[in-house]
Amino acid sequence: MRISQASLGAALTMALGTSLTQAQYLINELSLGYTGTMGKDGVIPNFALLGSPQTPEVLSNKIILTPVAPGNQRASAWSNNKLMHSTWIADVDFRANGPDRGGGNLNIWLTSGGSNDVGLNSAYTVGRFDGLVLVVDTYGGSGGMIRGFLNDRTTDFSAQGDIAGLAFGHCQYAYRNLGRPSQIKMRQTADKFSVEVDGNPCFATDKVKVPLGYQFGITAASADNPDSFEVFKLVVMSESLHPEASYTQQGQAGSNQGSIGNEAAQKAKQQQQQEQQKKRDNSGSGGGGWFSKDTSKNTPLSGGGGSDDDPFDIKDQSAETFTSSAEQFADLHNRLQSLTHHISNVFRTVSKHARSGEQSRAEVSRLIDTVRLDVLPRLDHVRTLEAKVAELEREIKALRGDVGQQVKSSERAIKGVLEGHHRSLSGALADAVPGHGKLIAVIVGSQIVAAVGYYLYKRRRASMPKKYL
Repeated sequence: MRISQASLGAALTMALGTSLTQAQYLINELSLGYTGTMGKDGVIPNFALLGSPQTPEVLSNKIILTPVAPGNQRASAWSNNKLMHSTWIADVDFRANGPDRGGGNLNIWLTSGGSNDVGLNSAYTVGRFDGLVLVVDTYGGSGGMIRGFLNDRTTDFSAQGDIAGLAFGHCQYAYRNLGRPSQIKMRQTADKFSVEVDGNPCFATDKVKVPLGYQFGITAASADNPDSFEVFKLVVMSESLHPEASYTQQGQAGSNQGSIGNEAAQKAKQQQQQEQQKKRDNSGSGGGGWFSKDTSKNTPLSGGGGSDDDPFDIKDQSAETFTSSAEQFADLHNRLQSLTHHISNVFRTVSKHARSGEQSRAEVSRLIDTVRLDVLPRLDHVRTLEAKVAELEREIKALRGDVGQQVKSSERAIKGVLEGHHRSLSGALADAVPGHGKLIAVIVGSQIVAAVGYYLYKRRRASMPKKYL
């Protein structure tokens, strides 16, 4: 990847002129799957995988915590590092598949003891723990529900008959058999903890503040008729790349340096340490119990210049306040160091955008290749089909004209035949009717024959000898 000096200079100019506190930086050691690949040979960097009776299956782009078969499986993925940021965002992409009456649950943990406290347990079987957990299951026969639970080691969840009353927030979400990954986003700000699902609000509260030093983990459990839970990524982001606990160590180490023996320099460093400590106290990183309501209200951030939330920002001071070369050197050193950190952050941001641009360009190139290799040949087939349809239309029009002419010719021929037949029909009937002369001759002849016969009969009878009794 090559970045031109012009683009880098423009990005530096824009970034240094705006507030850097609004940027979100990826925390690699707390994230998995953010590059599109999980790991190699079943090992995920910075995470420990556990399973009973089977170890989770690690594929190229996902972890199968509980398989489709067999049932009664338990698995977990725990981060080996701790969360050292007071404000953060955590995205979990998962998918659940199973039969119509499948059962199981997915648990997203943020606890002080990590796997030592929870292990392979779910919220229903875990004992005492210090932290929070989001449970994704089909509680109460619903299509799906997401619930949040808190504990400070005072409650044994495994001894509870029903943990529903312990939830501090919940929302309905049908997560099973969607055919796509679902995303749960946990967001911790200075004054609120919120949960979103697929970009929609689930629940939020201003009484939850996560202390520093807690570990992320994901556990899943399946029933006899199992649901398969797959995790595609866990991405943790924060407004700063540097752990907040390291700031205190850097401040303490700087205050012990012999090169800054001047009282004004020591006072400036002490004031900076006090301000940082006050910020951590206000953000809930100090004591005060496990999750408590934060009553302090932060001042809204302005659109330009630095921000009080950025530990690398140094307030402007008048040149008259520096009366010695040591003070001037200390101020110059601090400002150069702050500028170096800002430039590093800007370079990471530019590199991230450059990688995103390369990915977008590659995706566009693949789409263009697909269009060239698949869509264009289909367009050629469409043109050929259009030509064939036009030719067929012309043939149908010609055939329709021929059929019309033949029908008209047949109609004229039939009409002529019928007219001639009708004209000759009367003469034919007159010629075919027989005359009355023959009938009269037959009748007269039959009468003459009858009379002659009768005459001959009488004559013969008269000539016969008479018989007397």
